Amino acid sequence: MDAFITQQIDAYYLRIIIIIGINIILALGLNLTTGVTGQLSMGHAGFMSLGAYTAAILSLHTTLPFVVVLIAGAMAAALFGIIIGIPSLRLEGDYLAIVTIGFAEIVRVFFLNFELGGKAVGLAGIPQQTTFSIVFLIMMVVIFLNITLLNSHTGKALYSIRENEIAAQACGVNTTQLKILCFAMGAFLGGLGGGLYASYMYYISPGEFGFMKSIEILNMVVLGGMGSIPGTILGVIILTIAPEFLRVVADYRLLFYGAMLVILMIFRPNGLMGDIRWYDIKKRLPKKEVKKCQS
Repeated sequence: MDAFITQQIDAYYLRIIIIIGINIILALGLNLTTGVTGQLSMGHAGFMSLGAYTAAILSLHTTLPFVVVLIAGAMAAALFGIIIGIPSLRLEGDYLAIVTIGFAEIVRVFFLNFELGGKAVGLAGIPQQTTFSIVFLIMMVVIFLNITLLNSHTGKALYSIRENEIAAQACGVNTTQLKILCFAMGAFLGGLGGGLYASYMYYISPGEFGFMKSIEILNMVVLGGMGSIPGTILGVIILTIAPEFLRVVADYRLLFYGAMLVILMIFRPNGLMGDIRWYDIKKRLPKKEVKKCQS
C-alpha cells in the first residue's frame, strides 16, 4: 500500500499528510485531558518527548519490533502521566498549567544532559519505520477508541467533571480515579505520537519539544473546539497546513496564530466545532440518573 501511495502522491504532500496524522494522535490525547475533563495541561510536549526518545533509543540499540518500541514509548509517557497526575489532583486552572509546564521543562533539560539521548546535539540516524499505512491505521484506531470512550458511561462522567466536578461527585462519579485515568490516557497518546514522530523524522533534539510545541498542540484543540473529536481533527488540519502556506512570511506565523485565536474567541468562543459532540448527555443518561442529578 505504501508503494502505491508513494507513486500517487507527491513526496511533499505525503509528508504533510503523515504529519497531520501524527498531530491528530497527539491532539486527541490532549483533548481527553484538557478538552473533555477540563484539566489544563500545557506540557503535552513533555509526554511527546518521552515517547520519542524512548522509541528512538530502543530502535537504535535493540532489535525489538517497531510495534513494541512504540508501545514502550507510549507506556513510558503514560507512567509519567500518572506520576504527575496524582499530586496534581487538587490543582486546577492556572496552577495545574504551571505544574505541567514545569514538568515539560524538567524533561527537556533532562534530555539536554542525557548521554544516551545525544545531549543537546540530539539523536540522529533513527530508523525510519513510520509509514503512511502505520500512521493511518493507528490514527483510525485512536479515533475509534476516542469515540467509543466518549459514547460510554465513562465518557459522560468525564464531561461531567469538566462541567461541574462537585455535582459529578454528588452523582457518584469517582472524579479522582477518572482524572488520573484521563491524564494517563492523554499522556499515552502523546508518547505514541512522539514515537511515530521520532521514527519518521530520522532526527530529534530537545529543542523540538519545548514550550511552544505544547502551545501548538493546545491551539489545535482550542481552535477546533474543546472536547470535540471532529473539531480537534479540523483544528489539526488547519494549523498543520497553514504554516506551509505561510512559508513566505514565516516570521509572522505566530502573529497569524494569535490573531486567528483572538478572532475565534470573539465570534466562536467554543471553537469551530465545539458544539458538535458524539452524543447529548441528557438524552443518553437514564431518566432516574437525570432526576437524581437535577435534585
